[in-house]
Amino acid sequence: MIVRAAKETDLLRLEELEQGIISAERPFNSTLKVEGAKYYDLPTLISSDDSLLLVVELEGELISTGYVQIRVSKQSLNHDKHGYLGFMYVEPEHRGKGINKVVIEHLIEWAKAKGIHDFYLDVYAENGFAMSAYKKLGFENTLVEMAVHIK
Repeated sequence: MIVRAAKETDLLRLEELEQGIISAERPFNSTLKVEGAKYYDLPTLISSDDSLLLVVELEGELISTGYVQIRVSKQSLNHDKHGYLGFMYVEPEHRGKGINKVVIEHLIEWAKAKGIHDFYLDVYAENGFAMSAYKKLGFENTLVEMAVHIK
């Protein structure tokens, strides 16, 4: 298993994995587009000095992703910047092997080297498996986003 920074040559596979995460999250959000849904600006995540997009490669195939992006924090918080974690995805046949934990640890270490000590991520409240996994890594609920769709 190789954990490495994503490259532009990985873009096609990253787009496939992005669709995997969108498909996995569609049951939690009925407002996601049926076709053409995109979450990430992948070229920017690869090239920006303020982000690190990692991939996990196994036997020449990309099976997992994750990124950290350094963002400006709300002025009400006691930290000026924080790390936002996203695109946390492991192909279904490789889940339960601790791969996501390895990715998150690498991302946090990279951001800590840049002076970042506060980290956030979004997860659907109904996604119990993901919620449990993140809590095991020390994350806790801080804010609940609520939405309504009115016709």
